[in-house]
Amino acid sequence: MNWLRIRPRNTRGAAERSRDSHDAARARMVSHQIESRGIRDPELLRAFATVARHDFVALGSPYADEALPLPAGQTISQPFIVALMTDAARPVRGWRGARVLEIGTGSGYQAAILAELGARVISVERHPELSESAARRLADGGYDDVQLVVGDGTRGWPAGAPYDAIIVTAAGPSVPQPLLDQLSPEGGKLVMPVGSRVHQELTVVERRGSEYLRSGRDPVVFVPLIGEHGFGE
Repeated sequence: MNWLRIRPRNTRGAAERSRDSHDAARARMVSHQIESRGIRDPELLRAFATVARHDFVALGSPYADEALPLPAGQTISQPFIVALMTDAARPVRGWRGARVLEIGTGSGYQAAILAELGARVISVERHPELSESAARRLADGGYDDVQLVVGDGTRGWPAGAPYDAIIVTAAGPSVPQPLLDQLSPEGGKLVMPVGSRVHQELTVVERRGSEYLRSGRDPVVFVPLIGEHGFGE
């Protein structure tokens, strides 16, 4: 007797399968790219496991260990670098309720991570089209309380100062003085790549009163920080 083997139909929809695939890729990203490299803060790992990076990336593999292109000649940093900068900028009293300034909104991914951590985020972007697209992505992800500003990021945003943390996602020849002035004197931290257009060092500045303590971290390569207190066009 011949038996006809009938396979059960896969009743799961394409959207559900895609979501599961992204969830698995994001879990691997956190485990293999971030936690395995020494970042162990549970709160930070949870944020990276929660924010859907694929919603902020239009080209390339969203969970790959690499930087990816954005419009206007900008980039979204590889996940580990975003995690490294976020970890280094952690406010003295933690992220919950902290006032944070981001320079270089890009796709909005870093702002989403900060918002997921519970920070009150202001993000400055000089390209209006990037700020507009980031606003849509952030709203779609439920992070529509992030305040987006179009302007020269090297001037910071004095209206929201002082900041418990400032993260600069582009490289400048030095740390802009307006950003230092806008750091909270009670342990405010700034993280920024500093150097030439082709070689930079991740720099951390902590303000204690009128004193600024600086330390160098990892070598990195970022797009240039353009503006009055950065590189020229």
